[in-house]
Amino acid sequence: MALPYTHYYKLSFYALNLKKSGPLHLQPICCVQCNSNVSSSPFTEKHSLQRYQRDQWVYSSSDDQAASCSVPSDSDSVRLNDIALQLPELRKLLEVLKHKRESCGGQVPKNGPGNVFLVGTGPGDPDLLTLKAVKVIQKADLLLYDRLVSNAVLDLVGPDARLLYVGKTAGYHSRTQEEIHELLLSFAEAGANVVRLKGGDPLVFGRGGEEMDFLQQQGIQVKVIPGITAASGISAELGIPLTHRGVAISVRFLTGHSRKGGTDPLFVAENAADPDSTLVVYMGLSTLPSLAQKLIHHGLPPDTPAAAVERGTTPEQRTVFAELKDLADKIKTAELVSPTLIIIGKVVALSPFWPQSSKEASCLVEA
Repeated sequence: MALPYTHYYKLSFYALNLKKSGPLHLQPICCVQCNSNVSSSPFTEKHSLQRYQRDQWVYSSSDDQAASCSVPSDSDSVRLNDIALQLPELRKLLEVLKHKRESCGGQVPKNGPGNVFLVGTGPGDPDLLTLKAVKVIQKADLLLYDRLVSNAVLDLVGPDARLLYVGKTAGYHSRTQEEIHELLLSFAEAGANVVRLKGGDPLVFGRGGEEMDFLQQQGIQVKVIPGITAASGISAELGIPLTHRGVAISVRFLTGHSRKGGTDPLFVAENAADPDSTLVVYMGLSTLPSLAQKLIHHGLPPDTPAAAVERGTTPEQRTVFAELKDLADKIKTAELVSPTLIIIGKVVALSPFWPQSSKEASCLVEA
């Protein structure tokens, strides 16, 4: 049974209405769109040359347009144009995978759905991948990967696999979450072995739960392979124990971002201002000044040790240590960029890299 056209339609973005609009006049991906300034990033930035080289297969049908380099000026037009360019090859791949499934004989159920794996790739260092994650990555037919899956991890992908970037950054989502759901569903229904690669752990601020819930409701089996979340990987890199007897009796993970129209993520500051706890803030670079003020207002000492770590566990890692009251200013001076993880709590002073005297750390432990 052929895949219903509705899945193809959803892959093309609902707004394009390909069935009714006639021939598309698409613009090619070209050097004008690629940002050479992000080449030093260990991650896949939204318009980096690495991204388009890695995903080159999905633009094959647009090669004949390479002479033109007219580029849409606004980000939404770029996004829609990019996906429309990808659609013909995505359709072809669906048919190839479906045919492969049907020709497998008795090895697998004929026309049966494939598997979807939600794989955590850790904070960036490929040596922190689990063995199970490596095995699944190397056997995948199609891998949908986020921005914070490091280039070093993507180098482990098998030679016959197809990669597709679905990353999100502030102000630019290459795919909406709903569109990612439809991609996963369409390829799983075609019998593909689909891997959804996520930085860190897929179930810690990774929206993996939403993808798992959606697919399971559609009858697709989902397997989750955990990854080392940024809090654990980066704190270990700096020698910061997230909990420590006599210093921190608990640890709390916070997000600095809320969904559109959602509750202010900083409302938790009143309950999070506990000097005997460690706070780890994901995606909190832009909201840190407000968060720090609220934490201090609700009783956290202004001199609480804190650290901000950009691109942690990668060769490009940069770290700022400061007391909480000064952290935002020092981050601004250092010009840290996303992804940056923030750790707040007395345990930060236990790091061998904490700039204060070792006597301070010793006093903390003895107190």
